[in-house]
Amino acid sequence: MKKDWTSTVATPTRAMPTDARVPAEFHIGGVRIAPATVLAPMAGVTDTVFRRFIKNASMYSPGASSSDIDIETSNEVSGCGLIMTEFTSADGLSRMRAVKRKRYLTYYEDEHPISAQLFGSNAETLADSARICQDEGFDIVDLNLGCPAKRVVACNGGSGLLRDLPLIRTIFERVRAVVTIPFTVKFRMGWNDSSIVCVELARMAEDCGLDAVALHARTREQGYSGDARWDWIAAVKDAVTVPVIGNGDIRTPEDAAAMVEATRCDAVMIGRAAPANPWIFRQIAQYTASKQATGMGTYDKPTNLDRYRMIRDYFDRLLQELEEHPAFHGIAESEIEKKQRRDHESAQREAIGKMKQFASWFTHGVPGGAALRRQIFEAKRGAEVIDRVEEFFARPTEETPAFAPQHDADLEAAPASWG
Repeated sequence: MKKDWTSTVATPTRAMPTDARVPAEFHIGGVRIAPATVLAPMAGVTDTVFRRFIKNASMYSPGASSSDIDIETSNEVSGCGLIMTEFTSADGLSRMRAVKRKRYLTYYEDEHPISAQLFGSNAETLADSARICQDEGFDIVDLNLGCPAKRVVACNGGSGLLRDLPLIRTIFERVRAVVTIPFTVKFRMGWNDSSIVCVELARMAEDCGLDAVALHARTREQGYSGDARWDWIAAVKDAVTVPVIGNGDIRTPEDAAAMVEATRCDAVMIGRAAPANPWIFRQIAQYTASKQATGMGTYDKPTNLDRYRMIRDYFDRLLQELEEHPAFHGIAESEIEKKQRRDHESAQREAIGKMKQFASWFTHGVPGGAALRRQIFEAKRGAEVIDRVEEFFARPTEETPAFAPQHDADLEAAPASWG
């Protein structure tokens, strides 16, 4: 299964939008989402630090930038209307002790509205985990039928379930029976081109009382290769009355507007573009508002200073999370002291790993970025990573020309678990 994002840009279905704009809002059950943009769930990425980081990157004040934001058009102070957790194993969630669930279900009040995404294949286990998410205060619970990762599919989870529609119906009915919060599903078109089931699946979801559907317009067999086939999003939209969220090949605000125009979807979902360009939700809001006001969609593009501030902001947020696991100094003798040391070392390794991962995405296309990435990957401590970033962006202006977005094969190769 290919994971490279090899789709072309100039195709008949990717014509520049004329009048369409991303809607100012939509509703999933009783939950208002404004604007109609969604951060896709991505394994290993959309933890609470990244979700809050995206919310912050999307913030704007009317009139604060060159693209004047019309708050009546945009409706919110954040350009990202809904955020979602990493996809979480229902089997693991239902078995683990409540204290361990914190790692997977932690969120802050400023993350609302927030959706918890689950994967699995046992209807009772999924229902139990959905109830846990509801009890934890999540606004929405979502079922993952899109993940193409072999380890997930081997357990009949994610997109593996697309081969068993009767079991999906059983899961829909059981989960719907135990939760009162909105229940949604994210799925792919089908297992492969000879088994496209997205329209039938969307109708079944509506029939079972689900509140919205999201379609990644590729098959499991495609992985992330080729163009997302937006015509299937349009077909799903024609088939159901619940909100339809479109996902696939949205790299720019123009892409988001073009998807709405081509499919009439109620909202757009953005995944792999967000780590590389955390401003994309803000840019969509700017594009929407300026097009409403002037007929010409415009938006701000990040400068090197913006990128420096954003990297530092994300790194600082990661290091702040380490404060929950303080270091133990001296010789750890008791089991409590040993556990405290292990927890700190584990949290530190995880934070440094995320720093390196984020820096890799965020510096692709930046002049000199390859050298910075090498230095970061050789770093052993969080402070050393930050020092390398400081040194890179402290170079004279003429050595750091303005960032110009570029397609990059490494950046666009997504983990298979990003369904």
